[in-house]
Amino acid sequence: MNTAIDTAVYVCMVCGLVYDPALGLPDHGIAAGTPWDAVPSDWRCPECNVGKQDFERMVL
Repeated sequence: MNTAIDTAVYVCMVCGLVYDPALGLPDHGIAAGTPWDAVPSDWRCPECNVGKQDFERMVL
């Protein structure tokens, strides 16, 4: 059983907004420590209003 939490950083492919789960986006309803998988599927980018599907995992 895999119980690992995805702590990867995600970036909006339209405007470049970076979502870091360690920081969250508290001003936009996403608490610090919220993994990407826990961000609601209907959540919209606060900068350009695209959907979660327009974010990609950053490869470091």
